[in-house]
Amino acid sequence: MAERNTLYPNNSTFDREASRSGWGAVFALTLCVSTLIASEFMPVSILTPIASDLHLTEGAAGQAISVSGLFAVLTSLSIATVTRGIDRRALLLGLTLLMLFSGLLVAVAPNFVVLMAGRALLGVVIGGFWSMSAATVMRLVPENQVPRALGLLNGGNALATTVAAPLGSFLGQYIGWRGAFFLVVPLAAITFAWQWLTLPSMISDRADRRASALGILRRPNASFGMAAVALLFAGQFALFTYLRPFLESVTRLDVSALSLVLLIMGTAGLVGTWLVGRMVSRSLAMTLILAPSTLAALACALVAVGTLALPTAALLTLWGMVGTGAPVAWWTWVARRFPEDAEAGGGLMVAVVQLAITLGAASGGFLFDVAGYRATFLASAVVLGAGALFAGLDARAGRGGDAIPCSQLQRSA
Repeated sequence: MAERNTLYPNNSTFDREASRSGWGAVFALTLCVSTLIASEFMPVSILTPIASDLHLTEGAAGQAISVSGLFAVLTSLSIATVTRGIDRRALLLGLTLLMLFSGLLVAVAPNFVVLMAGRALLGVVIGGFWSMSAATVMRLVPENQVPRALGLLNGGNALATTVAAPLGSFLGQYIGWRGAFFLVVPLAAITFAWQWLTLPSMISDRADRRASALGILRRPNASFGMAAVALLFAGQFALFTYLRPFLESVTRLDVSALSLVLLIMGTAGLVGTWLVGRMVSRSLAMTLILAPSTLAALACALVAVGTLALPTAALLTLWGMVGTGAPVAWWTWVARRFPEDAEAGGGLMVAVVQLAITLGAASGGFLFDVAGYRATFLASAVVLGAGALFAGLDARAGRGGDAIPCSQLQRSA
């Protein structure tokens, strides 16, 4: 495999053949993230048969999701430091093999302990892959194509999130929950082969003592942005997590209509990743401010018209478009704000997002039970509005990364 001489390729020297090769690797990574995210969320729709087969309560079986999130946080905070000096090509291939082994372990799990071990390994892959995603993309494609490549990765994420639960439910009827998880194995093998053929060598200098993930947080130009992304995801998932009970009890949709609305939301998310990628190319700072502002307005509108089916469906379509597309902007922010420490910045981003989702979902659930959907949705709007405010402060402090050309920050790999 040809070795890249720079971590941040200059547009004037990044030849067309290398660009085509880089995009081949980006497509391989997109298949990897689709398989990874589908694996992460598949238990949602097959908890009952998992619990029945392993003689567990559904609550205990549900820990298969939370344990992967926990290990994703731990891995994201440490992987940049622990793996210093390891070729990133070898590391990504190793994580893909770990995903394969995780799927195999879960598929044959005879008890709760083995199930949790398999899901913990998946969490390591999630934290490791997403931590390195921005830095890897920066090595694969020219600077002006980084938002498009990150948009493609997040499109794979959106697609997998959309189909994981219904696909798991469908497959579980015919091949059982073990068969559904086992399908990860051949997909991971295909992903491994594709990455083997397309990923270039991406050497990491063992002697290079760059910032750790927590070290990034101590920087003045990171605090506002990380606060903004935390508030974005906390506010988003405080509402999103409880859409089903809202649609069933307030909008009064039957299961078929509810499933259709959720599918439309997921499809809109694919469009959103493309649209946000184009907006980022024009103004990253404005995109980071508009996304939470729009979601806050939609949350308020849902309180006003939540009993009406068609307006609610239209609002949720916009929610899916903006909410799914927003991470494209924030991963671009990491690439531009920390071009020399993109792996550490990416690790911190993953940890912040995972913790924000957990806290947002828990807080939203408490409000939903105690005060109803209106309090939950309005609280979501307030948190999202605060996210827009911090995004504005970040843009003012660091110009949102718009004026930081990666081509000026070349260094030898």
